Formats: sequence, structure tokens, C-alpha cells
Amino acid sequence: MRKMFGFLIGIFVGSLVGSTIALLLAPDSGDELRGQLRERGQIFMGEIRHAADTRRIELKDRLDTLRTPRVSVD
Repeated sequence: MRKMFGFLIGIFVGSLVGSTIALLLAPDSGDELRGQLRERGQIFMGEIRHAADTRRIELKDRLDTLRTPRVSVD
């Protein structure tokens, strides 16, 4: 029981020290960082939508090509 208590205290102290160091070394404030992450996320989603639209157009054109009747030469 004593080892378990020491382990839990170690986890608590380690997480407290780690989070404090992370806050002190963060390059931007929380609001700025969240804003940058939101902006990057929106740009990323826009790129994904664009790629999906481009691929959908390519696949639609290919499907239309495959659906056109073939003319047989006899």
C-alpha cells in the first residue's frame, strides 16, 4: 500500500511540474494558440474539401466515359 501511495504522489507531482514547465515555455498565450490551431484546422479542412471535390469530378467523368455505349465495328 505504501508503494502505491508513493507512486500516486510521484504521478501527481510529475504532472504538476510538467504542466507548469509547459505553460512557462509555451511560445504563445492560450488564446493565440487556440486561434492558430483553429485557423490551421480550417485551412486543412478546406484543402480536404478541395481535394475531395477534384477527385469526385474526376471519378464522375470516368464513370460517364464508362457508361457511354461503345460502337462496334462489324
